[in-house]
Amino acid sequence: MAEKRNIFLVGPMGAGKSTIGRHLADMLHLEFYDSDQEIERRTGADIAWVFDLEGEEGFRVREENVIQDLTELQGIVLATGGGSVISKETRNRLSARGIVVYLETPIEKQVARTQRDKRRPLLQTEEAPKEVLERLAAERNPLYAEIADFTVRTDEQSARAVASQIIEQLGF
Repeated sequence: MAEKRNIFLVGPMGAGKSTIGRHLADMLHLEFYDSDQEIERRTGADIAWVFDLEGEEGFRVREENVIQDLTELQGIVLATGGGSVISKETRNRLSARGIVVYLETPIEKQVARTQRDKRRPLLQTEEAPKEVLERLAAERNPLYAEIADFTVRTDEQSARAVASQIIEQLGF
C-alpha cells in the first residue's frame, strides 16, 4: 500500500468490529486500535467502572477524546465503540480522516453475540437486551449509514471472510 490510509469500523455492539478489525489490520499490515481498549488503557479501569463512576456522559467525553487522538494517526484500523457516532464531532473526524466501514448486523445476531458478555454497561439493565439493542439501532443505525463509505453485513460470514470482503471493496 503506497499511501497510508486509515480504516474506521463503525456499527453496533456485537457486529464484530474488534475481531474483524484485528484480521483487517493483520492482512493489510496496519496497526490495530480499539477505542474501548484505549479508554481502558488510559484510565486503568474497565469500561463498566468508567460508566459506574462517570455515567454514560463521562464515558462519551473520554471516547470522543480517544477517537480524536487515534484518528490523527496514519495507517491504522480503528474499531470504534457502538455509541461513538452519537457525537457529531466524532462523526466528522471519522469521515474526514479515513475510510469508514459500517458493519451491519441484525438484532438477533447482536443478542446472540452479546448475551454472555458482562462488559457491556448498556445491556446491564432491567430492560431486555433485545429491547435495548432495538432502541439503540433506531437511534444509531442512521448515524452509521450517514458517515459510511460503504456497508458490509457481518451476520453470515467469518470475521476473516468479512475482512477479505472489506479489502476487496477498498480495492487494495
